[in-house]
Amino acid sequence: MSGTAQWNDVTRRYGDVLAVSGVSLSLRAGEATALVGHNGAGKTTLIKLLLGLVRPDAGTVRVSGVDPSGAQGAQARRKLGFLPENVAFHGAMTGSELMAFYARLKGHSVRRNRELLSLVGIAHAADRRVSTYSKGMRQRLGIAQALIGEPQLLLFDEPTSGLDPASRAEVFNTIDLLRRGGATVLVCTHALAEVEHRVDRVAVMHRGNLLAAGTLDELREGVVPEARFRLRAEGLVGEDLSTRLPAGSRCTEAGEGIVLVSVPAAEKMAALRTLAQLPGVRDISTAAPGLEDLYRQLVERHEAMAA
Repeated sequence: MSGTAQWNDVTRRYGDVLAVSGVSLSLRAGEATALVGHNGAGKTTLIKLLLGLVRPDAGTVRVSGVDPSGAQGAQARRKLGFLPENVAFHGAMTGSELMAFYARLKGHSVRRNRELLSLVGIAHAADRRVSTYSKGMRQRLGIAQALIGEPQLLLFDEPTSGLDPASRAEVFNTIDLLRRGGATVLVCTHALAEVEHRVDRVAVMHRGNLLAAGTLDELREGVVPEARFRLRAEGLVGEDLSTRLPAGSRCTEAGEGIVLVSVPAAEKMAALRTLAQLPGVRDISTAAPGLEDLYRQLVERHEAMAA
């Protein structure tokens, strides 16, 4: 397993609580990965392991090949930027003063601070006190401080929490810009529908277990056994269609001229070609499950197996 950061068969306990169990996951350069799961899923523990704030009870953690909790941990953390879920800045400081403070704290020059504030869209407020900033502006300031030192790895914990739609879009536009520049981005979030089209891969956590990781298409292949179509057809009924489709297909009439078709996932393209050639078919639409549906199905399957 290779990448900018890795958890290799990592387990972490807090007393009797198993927070993370045997997780193996790699974060790749130039990609944004969403780490999703409800509270208690183990997301925060995985982030703390990368930050070197806690050590694994078993397995290894690496950031650019270095153990973040080991003797060279400070070296690893210099290549990392972090935006916590709840950003708290001293309200009496201006944006410029706060950025200068964090630059000195990280051992970097203040030279690029104004550029970073411009990147996140708040350069116009650089000389205003942070207490006058809106929630969205403070969140953008948090992203700017995470970018100090041009880190190779960026960890964003609920980056759009409490933001209005315009500000949420701006945050993801910034993430797009960062990954196009070659950065590795991890987004820890509950906003599944919001993130599914803005990341390259998704890692699904539940009760300390990594249920699945991959692109949306890869998750669908592992979870969804059927491809589903909605037909607007004339002169065709479900019984007629079923005889023309691959074995295992199901057809259900859902109103005048509407037929719902389910076929085995492996037969999707063959079924689609067959349906498109039928003279009575006027329209075909497909319904691929989104991340929220995939997450629910993964959790339900895990719970059923554990029962």
